[in-house]
Amino acid sequence: MKATQLYKDFFESEKSGGLVLIAFTLISLAIANSAFGNSYLHFWETTFAGHSIEHWINDGLMTIFFLLIGLELEREIYQGELSNIKDALLPIFGAIGGMIIPAAIFLLFNFGTETQSGAGIPMATDIAFALGILSLLGNRVPTSLKIFLTALAVIDDLGAIMIIAIFYTKALFWSNLIIALGIFSFLLVLNRLKVRNLIPYLIGGVFMWYFMLHSGVHATITGVLLAFAIPFGNGGEKSTSYILQHFLHKPVAFIILPIFALANTAIVIGTDFTTIITQNYSIGIALGLIIGKPLGIITILFIAIKLGWCKLPNELSWKSILGVGFLAGIGFTMSIFITLLAFENETIINNAKFIILLASLLAGLIGFISLKLTLSKEVIEEEN
Repeated sequence: MKATQLYKDFFESEKSGGLVLIAFTLISLAIANSAFGNSYLHFWETTFAGHSIEHWINDGLMTIFFLLIGLELEREIYQGELSNIKDALLPIFGAIGGMIIPAAIFLLFNFGTETQSGAGIPMATDIAFALGILSLLGNRVPTSLKIFLTALAVIDDLGAIMIIAIFYTKALFWSNLIIALGIFSFLLVLNRLKVRNLIPYLIGGVFMWYFMLHSGVHATITGVLLAFAIPFGNGGEKSTSYILQHFLHKPVAFIILPIFALANTAIVIGTDFTTIITQNYSIGIALGLIIGKPLGIITILFIAIKLGWCKLPNELSWKSILGVGFLAGIGFTMSIFITLLAFENETIINNAKFIILLASLLAGLIGFISLKLTLSKEVIEEEN
């Protein structure tokens, strides 16, 4: 497994961004539960141009986040971990297990209830948080493990995007959807005609976002579609895709995701803590992220490797894979995002966000401690 310079830039921005996310989340929680709590909550509900500030962030700014995810996914497919099917199968099988088992655990507690629509919540992995925690372990982390976690999280996000598009679209307005897809097709034609100037794609992307927003399909899907319309070329530093991806790293990591965290972790923690954690959806989310993620990743990978469908690289061990499995249980951004689409009841949304934070924190701690012990031992064994 070879890390390109762009991958290194991606990892550096994501790991730093993860630490910033943690800080902004703590700040948001502190303000929401202070004397300024009401004013803080009302601020995000302030209407601007027909939508609340929170809505503009979740449907607007987050489209740029999905654009970056799409560009990274495209690069992984053409040149990275997913370009070689043999190498790609390892994170693909891991991601499949890490999506199916958490969803199954959630449905075990919520099937047939009003909250069963939340099955997608524990399926996603927060790349920034997960890589941020992994980065705390320093140079003892092998590059292959960093790339495995990155590829796993990117595939997880792709799965989450597909889930959002398929299961969280409540009503379709076909005329707007057809126009949006028509614009996408036009951008693909520009790509085929080898138009490398970024401006036509960005202008087209804005119009595509507008019509997608009014189509019933979540507007953030535009980001992923636009990413695959933008010319990749040879993937070099002068390619359109590379330039945009490189430009977006820091704004997404240090502006967009922290703003998302501020707007969506303004959670008032009530005194009925016991009531919150004993709700079926709370149990489903917590067990899905903390147990379902590592269990699903390990189980499906073990089966796939035993059947000879893929193999574990020499630098990786089952213990390190398990540790990464726990880090994959850090849902945060995508889990909160899906929560907003899955539920309409504000109390359930607020409680689910709180459980996501707790479960992600616990999964991150377990993963960090597990990897710290495992990687230290593996380093010692290699030296001997």
